[in-house]
Amino acid sequence: MSERKRRKPGETRDKLMSAVLTLVGKGRHFASLGIREVTRQAGVVPTSFYRHFRNMDDLGLQLVDELGLVLRRMMREARENVLQADKLIEESVGIFVSHAQANRSFFLFMAQGLAGESRAIQDGIRSEMRYFASELANDLRRLKMADHLSDGDLDMTCDLVVRSVAFSLTDLIGVSAEDEYQVEQIRKRTCRFLQLIFVGAAHWNNPQP
Repeated sequence: MSERKRRKPGETRDKLMSAVLTLVGKGRHFASLGIREVTRQAGVVPTSFYRHFRNMDDLGLQLVDELGLVLRRMMREARENVLQADKLIEESVGIFVSHAQANRSFFLFMAQGLAGESRAIQDGIRSEMRYFASELANDLRRLKMADHLSDGDLDMTCDLVVRSVAFSLTDLIGVSAEDEYQVEQIRKRTCRFLQLIFVGAAHWNNPQP
């Protein structure tokens, strides 16, 4: 029986993506991974890789798309009924920290990708960050929390928020998932960063040229 008949649709693809995260979680850098190593970790034959991905960059981009979509949906659902800026910050940061703790290998992959050699992966992650910023801007408009800001200034504020949260990722993956005290300190500090950003935005008066 052929591999195509033995495996369920999508099973091999999921195994390959999981294999990458497993290897990254063990200390390997995504940029150094080869197709043979990934297929060996996944327990599939090397030729099966090309039925699902063009190359390693393609696999990495699909990882960014899939797991980023899950996180965006979680944040969107949690923020639907939020009516205060402080609660919006706490909900968003709390979800981010919890998701990062539960998916450390993926976030380590993201951190590697931002500083890695692959321009495609860098662009994919930055595109995902723009999606986050855009959805945050929509939430702020819905909640009427930044009506005094122009669209451009609001977009810049949300971009700064997302960049600050992304920067905290380096702190998160640098501490043990079991170190609850340090994780909580990172969560509180990140919330504080964002509160300061919003205080500045609340008093922002764009100087006219």
